[in-house]
Amino acid sequence: MDNQPLHVKFQNRQNPKSGFDIIAFENLLKRTDLDHSPFEHHLVEFFIILFITEGTGKHSIDFVDYEYEKGTVFTIRKDQIQKFYPGNRVKGNMLLFTTEFLVSFFNQQESQKTVQLFNELLGSPKLQLTEKRLSKTLKQLKRIHEEYFITSDAYSLAVIRSELQILIARLFRIKSQNDTVLYSHEYLNDFIRFQNSAEAKITTMNKVSDYSDELGYSTKTLNKLTKATVHKTAKEFLDEIHLKQIKRLLINSTAPIKEIAYRSGFDEPTNFYKFFKRTTGLTPEQFRTQHN
Repeated sequence: MDNQPLHVKFQNRQNPKSGFDIIAFENLLKRTDLDHSPFEHHLVEFFIILFITEGTGKHSIDFVDYEYEKGTVFTIRKDQIQKFYPGNRVKGNMLLFTTEFLVSFFNQQESQKTVQLFNELLGSPKLQLTEKRLSKTLKQLKRIHEEYFITSDAYSLAVIRSELQILIARLFRIKSQNDTVLYSHEYLNDFIRFQNSAEAKITTMNKVSDYSDELGYSTKTLNKLTKATVHKTAKEFLDEIHLKQIKRLLINSTAPIKEIAYRSGFDEPTNFYKFFKRTTGLTPEQFRTQHN
């Protein structure tokens, strides 16, 4: 039986057509009127930037737990699975926005920065700000908050969009200085095309040659672009995406491991076990137990 993670759609009761919202992190953790538990795995259909301003705790993104403290920032892209944990006197701000709210107004270079900032395969979703950078960021968040909740006129969303554009550029700058993302790369567009195809089809197409045929690139070219972009071979890159999809099936299904193996594209369950143990250090049963 499948227990698919709840798909959380963007909802803004105050301004349904805005495509943007800002909420206090501590309030989210206390809410009882949601249609899902924030402490269970759920898939978000929008972008999130989470700023921690006080306290400590941890947050799960695609089944990886990240510790946080004052100054931590998480960038979570659409269609990622997350889970919150109760924090220790935690406070923060969450910016939520749809693809249409921001990306459609960017030029190509700005869109590329947004893709890289939110793409966990191109860099960690966690960023730690210094006190100086946190102070500057909090001032900008205050301007966004005042524009949204106090000024709130016909120009506010345009102002907020501009502020958010600047905020993303600053966060991207920090990640670039930390060498955790690429600034610009001739292979990036081809890499994103490869990634999108693999994320959609990895359980039925898990060989590099499959994507070579579909995308019209040689296997040599696919290896070249993944090595240049994420410093991995094309096969290692596919294995990473495959593993993420397998983890989703293990967590969100009560089906036997043998069935999960077949649904993940393995002809033999023994090969499935070997792949999972080699890449995680755990058996599928151990992983499922840990996360359930």
